[in-house]
Amino acid sequence: MQNQPSPHGEKTRWEKLKLGLVTLAKFIGPGYLVAVGYFDPGNWATDLSAGSQFGYKLLFIILMANLMAIVLQSLSAKLGVVTRQDLATHCRKQCPKWLNWILYIFCELAIVACDLAEVIGSAIALNLLFGLPLFAGIIVTALDVLLILLGWSAKYIRVYEAIIAMIVVTVGICFATLIGKNPPVWSDTFLGFLPSSKTLSDPGSIYNAVGIIGATVMPHNLYLHSALVRFRAGNGQHEAGQVHEVASDTDSTNTEQRLFNSPISISTSVRMSTIDAILALTIALVVNSSILIVAAANFHSVGRTDIADISDAHNLIAQMLGPAAGVIFAVGLLLSGQSSTITGTLAGQFVMEGFLGSQLCIAPWMRRTVTRMLAIIPALTIVLIAGDKSLNDLLVISQIILSLQLPFAIWPLVYFTSSRRIMTVTYGSAGMKSEYAQLAVKAAVEAPITESFANSWLTTIVSVIVGLVITVFNVILLVQIATGSSGS
Repeated sequence: MQNQPSPHGEKTRWEKLKLGLVTLAKFIGPGYLVAVGYFDPGNWATDLSAGSQFGYKLLFIILMANLMAIVLQSLSAKLGVVTRQDLATHCRKQCPKWLNWILYIFCELAIVACDLAEVIGSAIALNLLFGLPLFAGIIVTALDVLLILLGWSAKYIRVYEAIIAMIVVTVGICFATLIGKNPPVWSDTFLGFLPSSKTLSDPGSIYNAVGIIGATVMPHNLYLHSALVRFRAGNGQHEAGQVHEVASDTDSTNTEQRLFNSPISISTSVRMSTIDAILALTIALVVNSSILIVAAANFHSVGRTDIADISDAHNLIAQMLGPAAGVIFAVGLLLSGQSSTITGTLAGQFVMEGFLGSQLCIAPWMRRTVTRMLAIIPALTIVLIAGDKSLNDLLVISQIILSLQLPFAIWPLVYFTSSRRIMTVTYGSAGMKSEYAQLAVKAAVEAPITESFANSWLTTIVSVIVGLVITVFNVILLVQIATGSSGS
């Protein structure tokens, strides 16, 4: 009787649940494009290093980094939905030119560092699977970005999302299989998720912890997420959740947004985009934790704390668990590198368009070729001079660089989303569809309605704490590196 329609036309609980799930399904996607960057080859290097050296003890760093990522990505999604502009565009419009250029340069450095991890990870995977020399593998990775750019269009965004979702599931299955072959000590695993100040006092733990944070909370993902959600944000011509093209940005500095849709549409878009981010990043947490658990169970538990690189990890896994396990490991690595290439390519394009505006933008293929070359050159140089064994060190260093760039993305994001001036919208009636007819009529005869989506005081406090934690970690690491006590 509970599922019978209400005599007054009200929906039953089941109907409301079904409607909510259908609505959520329309918004599923951007979170996964962002989340795939949270277990790219850089994560593999830092998680394998942390697991082999410290066992399960740094699992709480992965958990903490993932919770911080959820906070920041939710803010990023809200900024894009409410203002219809991405984080990079806000930096250009709200910041002085000199500061905008500084933020842009730091963001491009972060993208190059991320590219470096993708190049090295994919090259190592090709070497493990097909015996392709690392030098040749690095060259091959220069070609994939051009294929991605040729196929990019908003109308194909769900295809990109479907590909990424399949890759995410496959990587997850790979590590579930590896864990099943040699289960960890689950009690120790649980204790690893509990914070311990003693763990961070161990030599090298801060270095690994900052590497994990940099590999997990990636600065360019904050720019990417704020751009992607705009393709689903409802407006007068499109319902919330319907994928549509986004109009090219203008150089107007007016921050008050005249949104021709209903309050329901904006609130729904913000809420569903946040849920999408939480679901996707939860999967990223499971995958990242699994990488560290595999290292702790197979390496640290038998005294192998000297695992030097990903190749060593692969060889030891193949030796302990069989050749098939080695193949599974390498396939997961290749997929994670290629999926991160897709999101890195998109992020780079949005970043350039946002920071520089349409007038200063260069062709996407040219921009992406330059940044990929900046990543390939140091990788090739290291291979030629120091040999293959030094690539893993370069991987970890790239994640440290990413972490050092984080404050330059976090603080503008927190400021913009906390500003009532930026996050206040005005509702009008023009262009509304029939489902908003009653609201449209009301809006037409009454004064325009404004509403602020600025962060609450609690959200502001939490986001500031997140920013401070990351900034303090970076300062401690820089001091340790300067004094030679980082243990790296």
